[in-house]
Amino acid sequence: MSVQRRYTSRDLDLLPHVEGTRYEIINGELHVSSQPSWRHQRAASRICTALTNWSDETGLGEPTAAPGVIFAEDDDVAPDIVWISTASLEVGLDSAGHLTLAPDLIVEVLSPGSTNVRRDRVLKLDLYSRQGVKEYWIVDCRLRTVDVYRRGSSALELVATLADDDALTSPLLPGFSCPLRQVW
Repeated sequence: MSVQRRYTSRDLDLLPHVEGTRYEIINGELHVSSQPSWRHQRAASRICTALTNWSDETGLGEPTAAPGVIFAEDDDVAPDIVWISTASLEVGLDSAGHLTLAPDLIVEVLSPGSTNVRRDRVLKLDLYSRQGVKEYWIVDCRLRTVDVYRRGSSALELVATLADDDALTSPLLPGFSCPLRQVW
């Protein structure tokens, strides 16, 4: 009988720091991914820029790219983008500057490969749903779509799949609009 090791946030400090490698822990399982592609980073950057511009105008919150979000010792992730309200941000950072509570919005841009897709579409969707994230966008550069999940009565639920002629909007972000044609 084999026993699978449960990783914690403390283990991340012991792993080798290799340029272009991202380590995340979901439910005690270590996930290692490589540097994202140009298309991946361009999509993430354009969405983050749109969120930044809107946030600067409204003062309602802040987005950032690839922050550490430590939900628990065995749930330590680095989403592509998060947006968090100003009030939540004031109480949500630990002494090292990591978020320790659920951001309002998380955006993940899919990387190629079934392991990466499963991590974002299954494992992270479940994690973000359990932790109380209000909205989750999964961006697929290959299909040029965005799946929008919003908090239902108890979990994140798919409410829309947006394509080229659509725009990203959200009830969390009044007046925000990011045409998907600008993302690709």
